[in-house]
Amino acid sequence: MGLFRRRPKLPPADRPPLATDERVLAWAAAGNGEGGGVVVASNLGLWLPGRAHRLGWHDILKAVWSGRELAVTPAERIAERDGYLVVADGPAETHLLLDPGELPHQVRQRVTGSVAYTRHHPVPGGAGRIAARRVPGVDGLTWTVRLDPGTPADDPDVLAETDRLVAEARAATAPADA
Repeated sequence: MGLFRRRPKLPPADRPPLATDERVLAWAAAGNGEGGGVVVASNLGLWLPGRAHRLGWHDILKAVWSGRELAVTPAERIAERDGYLVVADGPAETHLLLDPGELPHQVRQRVTGSVAYTRHHPVPGGAGRIAARRVPGVDGLTWTVRLDPGTPADDPDVLAETDRLVAEARAATAPADA
């Protein structure tokens, strides 16, 4: 019976270079590429095969579990504005997980849990999503704008509108006693 089946511990050779306050929540062997590698979810983010650094939960724009494959789309920084970052979809990374265990659940829970605010708005020449994310170990929220494909990221009218929308969202989500 699988009810009380304990998952084996992550082999030391597959353990990523965790931070002092970081702990492994779930892991799964990846079955694609040379040697495959291991996907590790920690309290601070996701370690993917072939990456030297962890992807923070707040840096993952999208994570999709197909039942066999985990596809992760990281945020790519386009510009730093006053109080927020403009980001775009980075290249999606897909990993085949033959025995995923709790990994897909942890990824979904952590990515979703990092989102404190999200709204899609029209902007000149397109649209964009304003989001505020929780970052482990950081007070307050981290704000981003993800412009839809085709929306001009360097257009002064777009930037003025995203500045206004982020300021409006920050004001609407600020604690009453602040």
